[in-house]
Amino acid sequence: MSKNSGLVYSTEHGSMCPACRQPQAACICKTALPSGDGIARVGREVRKGKAVIVVTGLILDAAALTALGKQLKTMCGTGGTVKEGQIEIQGEHRDAVMAELSKRGFKVKRGGG
Repeated sequence: MSKNSGLVYSTEHGSMCPACRQPQAACICKTALPSGDGIARVGREVRKGKAVIVVTGLILDAAALTALGKQLKTMCGTGGTVKEGQIEIQGEHRDAVMAELSKRGFKVKRGGG
């Protein structure tokens, strides 16, 4: 049996974590916080001709990062996503995102772009 074999999906629990073999909701791997200096860097990128605001550097677990991303998207009234430890907000909302993060107690810096 190879080290990659094991349960990846259960009809009872859904997707399983490949590292700890627990259901995704009870994954013990997610408890490790991302490393970094804790300064929220709010940058702007252009993708397919559209502006995207990217927030990086937040030291939050996956659940807290997802919740913050949802709140920022709702505040801006736009779409976006949370992936690879960063929050992406569609549109030109950098100043509003920076103000909201500052209000929530994060140290914020304007990133490149």
